[in-house]
Amino acid sequence: MALRLDDIDRRILEVLQRDASLSGAQVAEQVGLSASPCWRRIQRLERVGVIRGRVALLDAERLGLGVVVFASVKLTAHGRQALPQFEEAIRKYRQVMECYTVSGGVDYLLRVLTPDIHRYEAFLRDELLQLPSVAEVHSRIAITQVKYTTELPLDALPE
Repeated sequence: MALRLDDIDRRILEVLQRDASLSGAQVAEQVGLSASPCWRRIQRLERVGVIRGRVALLDAERLGLGVVVFASVKLTAHGRQALPQFEEAIRKYRQVMECYTVSGGVDYLLRVLTPDIHRYEAFLRDELLQLPSVAEVHSRIAITQVKYTTELPLDALPE
């Protein structure tokens, strides 16, 4: 269930999504509050889990992780143990940035980052395809990143 947020909470979240390094006073100034009430709101948003953490966003390509692969994974079985075993294994691979269960002809969609296609191939052959429940993997190599954001569309939240 979504938490009800007022306009000030939304403005605080918009500011922090763009720059979480700002001090409480700087955020307060941008949203039109004094520092103490703004800080209390930020702490409440953290406490209830709306703000899960504050991180530095790194540029993967500049760090040499320029290959992005979207891998569709189909499992051999969907029994009581197959899904949790697959999910547990996937959580251990640091090159897997995201993993979703999906509807349609496959079971999971992975976003994988690697330095080059050879490293992806090694991951695919030596790790992913070796998992006991994996039947098929279809890989799509990203050519150009048209859009990337970590900012959630807060204007789409229910009133």
